[in-house]
Parts: sequence; structure tokens; C-alpha cells
Amino acid sequence: MDNLGNLLDGFANVLTPMNLLISLLGVTIGTAVGVLPGIGPAMTVALLLPVTYGMEPTQAFILFAGIFYGGMYGGSTTSILLNTPGESSSVVTAIEGNKMAKAGRAAQALATAAIGSFIAGTIATVLLVVAIPPVVAFAVSLGSPDYFALMLLAFVSVTAVLGASRIRGLAALLLGLVIGVIGIDQSGQQRLTLGIPQLADGIDVVVVAVGIFAVGEALWIAAHLRRKSGEVIPVGQPWMGREDWKRSWKPWLRGTAFGFPFGAVPAGGAEIPTFLSYVTEKKLSKHPEQFGKGAIEGVAGPEAANNASAAGTLVPMLAIGLPTNATAAVMLAAFEGYGIQPGPLLFSRESSLVWTLIASLFIGNLLLLVLNLPLAPAWARLLRIPRPYLYAGILFFASMGAYAVNAQPFDLFLLLILGLLGFGMRRFGLPVLPMIVGIILGPRAELHGRRALQLSGGELHGLLGGWVSWVIYTVVAVVLLWPLIGRFLVRPVRERLVTS
Repeated sequence: MDNLGNLLDGFANVLTPMNLLISLLGVTIGTAVGVLPGIGPAMTVALLLPVTYGMEPTQAFILFAGIFYGGMYGGSTTSILLNTPGESSSVVTAIEGNKMAKAGRAAQALATAAIGSFIAGTIATVLLVVAIPPVVAFAVSLGSPDYFALMLLAFVSVTAVLGASRIRGLAALLLGLVIGVIGIDQSGQQRLTLGIPQLADGIDVVVVAVGIFAVGEALWIAAHLRRKSGEVIPVGQPWMGREDWKRSWKPWLRGTAFGFPFGAVPAGGAEIPTFLSYVTEKKLSKHPEQFGKGAIEGVAGPEAANNASAAGTLVPMLAIGLPTNATAAVMLAAFEGYGIQPGPLLFSRESSLVWTLIASLFIGNLLLLVLNLPLAPAWARLLRIPRPYLYAGILFFASMGAYAVNAQPFDLFLLLILGLLGFGMRRFGLPVLPMIVGIILGPRAELHGRRALQLSGGELHGLLGGWVSWVIYTVVAVVLLWPLIGRFLVRPVRERLVTS
């Protein structure tokens, strides 16, 4: 009941003219950047971090929440109309969505994506309200050894699951850890500063995020820019017939069930649940012959899973301080920029901010439905903006934002170096999320590791706390050894069963 009262207070804070306007601005920007290929919510939040430092923290996070949810909505428009997913989580939507659009059913595809996203987002936000209190109660009971183990699990998860190979994931993580430890350590010694005074306080996470996401992405797009813009399929007013509703409502619910738990798992993200949702709908559909030709279930389920995972990512970010995708990592950096430490104590120290943020998700979700259904043709016109103009503007705002952090020209030099690093990572297939997680969680893992070792007098057994750390280390060992287990145990057993 206390949490219900806190949520109602959060609604009271959101339902003011200024906060409603900020929420509307956030979902509008989020939808726009979701529609435009190559510009995701992570890049947008990174670009707006310096701008929002003059705002109240509550208003800034209402804006970020709107961008986060809006980006998930907008990605479906690009996938359906242009067959070019703006985000990796929208790849599955393009499989059936673009086929529907080419068959003259773009309106129905956009409608089931928008309504499914609204239903999944609403249900997942309710689940967020229900799940947060027990997770916070669990997190309060953890000690430094347990937190160190959790962060080690996050490192291993993003390294093993994301990217084309584990080696590339590990390389990206090590890059992030190196950048994260630059500056003065806890003993007062300078590390990796190269004698440059500006590096003594470390590299600001905002500069890193803007450089890697905005500048790196702009350089990558410029290197692969096509002179001819993509052909956008015309779209009318989105609507759904009775048969479309009948075939969509079950995939919406199943997609929500897939998306929320995977969003809350480190390195779970939205890619896995959207794929699982698609495969499930293909097996359960009464019209399997339509898959690959434009089945509406193949749009409804994955889009619901996509948006449900967005709410799921906020559970570990708010309750424990662990980001599970790139946008959550940048939002975590925003918390730290305001001097706010995400984790179990966040709900006691910044209760008003957290519950206002959660309440804004409900409001933003409703605003997104209102924006996406009537204005789908208008969003489609954004796809005709010339790419050179678009990315020139991104580079301009990225430079202004990075300079505004500390008002130091040296940050512009860092921005260029990090942008080239981001371009190189894209060129060689290194995933960005392990790097960002390493930068943000690296110093915190070091802090908890030092505390655990200090309590044990420097003995390594100090890193083993209660049962939580033992379970986590077991999971880490299984993840690391799984290729060997699969090769020497699972595969021989499978071959024997086949031969017998």
C-alpha cells in the first residue's frame, strides 16, 4: 500500500502542465529518433545529457523516459516501411512488417505495432511497480562481496552474449575498463593520465557516451552513405479489422511475457525475446503459411516483446544499479551526473524522483499511442530527410554538448578520439554495450572489491560472501565453460542419441 501511495504521488507530480509538456517532448523526440535509421535512444539521451543538467533531475528523467519508450515505438515504422531497422531490437519486426507493407497492408502493420507496444508497455510498467520492491529488499541485504560478484556477472554476460564473438566482447569490455580507471584512484595515485592535468578527474561519462554513440555513428554512416535515399512505402491511416484484432491480441500478451523478464536480465536486451516471440507465433499460428509473406502475428508479438523489455531494463538499473542495455547505461550515467547513486538506497533517498519517473512511463505510453496512430504518415516523411544534413546536425550538437560539460577545449579533442574509437569498433564488429558497462561499472566493481578485501585483510576468500555470491560465481563459471561443456559433453550425447 505504501508503494501504491508513492505511485499516486508520482502521478500527481507528472500531471502538472510543465511535466506533461516535457513528457510529450520526450516521446516526440523518441519517436522521431526511432524512425530515423541509425539514430537510437541511447545516442539521443547521450546528446541531451549536457543540455538537461540545467533542469531539475525529475524533469530530466521524465524526458529520458519518454525518449526511451518513444525510440522503441519509432523503430517499427522504419522496419515496416523501409525494411531498415533503426534498432537491433526491430530487426525481427522487419521480417513480416515490410512484407505486409509491400502487400498494401502497411496501415495494419503499423497499427498492430503501435497498439501492441502500448498494451505491452502498460502491462510491463505494472510489473515494474510490482517487481521493484522485492528486488530492492533483496539488494539491501547484499554486501560488498555480493555486489562485486553481481558486477562480475554483468561483465561476463555482456562479453559472452553480445557481439559476433566472445573475444570481441572481451576486447570491448577491456577498452571500457581501461577508460573507466583513468584518473586518481582510491589511494590517491594517478593512473593512465599521461601527465595531462585534465585527465586527473577521469573522463566524463557524458563525453564518452556522446563520442562513442553520436560521433562514432555519424562517422560510420558517412563512410557508408548512399547517394540515393531508400524508397519509402506510402502509408495511409493505421487501422485494424476484426480479423486483425483476433489474430493480434494473443501475440501481444505472449510477447509481453517474453520481453519483461529478458529485459531485466544482464545482457538480455530486446533481441532475444523478439526472436523467441517470432518463433513462438510461427509455431502457434493457425496461418503458418503466411509467415515469410506478411503474417500480422509476426509483427504483433515481437513489437510487444520489444516494448516490454524496455520496462524490464529499469528493474536492475533502479534497484541494483546494473544497466542491461546501452540506453539504460547512459541513463545510469545521467544519475551519476546529478550526484544520485542508483541502487537500493535510491528509493529511500530519492523516492519522489523514482516514483515520478515510473508514473511518467504510464503517461508517456498513452501519449505515444495518441501520437503514433494518427501521425504515422507524418513520421514516415522523416525518412526523406537527407542524411548529410541530419548527421551534420548531430555532429554540431555533439560538439556543443561535450564542450558544455566542463567548458574545456580539451574535451573536444577527447570527443574526436572517442568518435574515431567508436568508428573503429563498428568497423571491426566490437559491441558498444560491454565498453559502456565497463566504463560505468568498472570503478564501482573496484570499490566493492577493495572493500571486500579490506574486511578480509587482503585474503581472496573475502570476495566470497553469502549464498548469493556463490550462486553468481557458479553461473559465471557455467557461462565461461559452456563452449567446452557443449563440445565435450552435450555434443557426444546428442550424437549417440541420433545414431541409436
